[in-house]
Amino acid sequence: MALTFAKSKGAAQKSSISSFAYRDGDNSVRLVGDVLARYVYWIEGKNGKNIPFECLSFDRNEERFNNKEKDWVREYYPDLKCGWSYAMQCIDGGEVKVINLKKKLFEQIMTAAEDLGDPTDNQTGWDVKFKRTKTGPLAYNVEYQLQVLKCKPRPLDETELALVEGLKSMDDVMARPTPDAQKTLLDEIREAGAEEIDESLEDEFKIG
Repeated sequence: MALTFAKSKGAAQKSSISSFAYRDGDNSVRLVGDVLARYVYWIEGKNGKNIPFECLSFDRNEERFNNKEKDWVREYYPDLKCGWSYAMQCIDGGEVKVINLKKKLFEQIMTAAEDLGDPTDNQTGWDVKFKRTKTGPLAYNVEYQLQVLKCKPRPLDETELALVEGLKSMDDVMARPTPDAQKTLLDEIREAGAEEIDESLEDEFKIG
């Protein structure tokens, strides 16, 4: 199961929830619900499309690698490394969205939570305000800076409370794929190319 924010160490089925898009400059979101801890491989299909595969060697609950499940990516691509990929839900623009957390930003949020408390609490939580700055021409040339002094405790209003009523767990939003499903999609990629992959299979690995 996914973790509450307080229990996260900071270290799929198709979802109908849209994804939060990081914007250059100032951003503000309200984190809600639990934290989904995972590691992800990115595999390039024949058309250059990158497809995410959850690392099945990593245990979501324990937040550690235990190698209990067969991880076919390791067998097919032994030199490929997986990367940190935690996700939550947030309120942005009057709707609930999936936010794929940036590691350095999440670490700053965890540090701030030591003084400000759990940001996901409906009554005592706080809006996460941060700045995104481009530092170079490449996609990964960006920095995220939490604006701690602007992160003030604020109870959710009635509209926001209605949005989070019956909020799904991230385990339901992004279901963990089975080893068999992982292998099937890997075989499809190797045999046909990403543009011909069965969409129902690709949905199982959707990040958001």
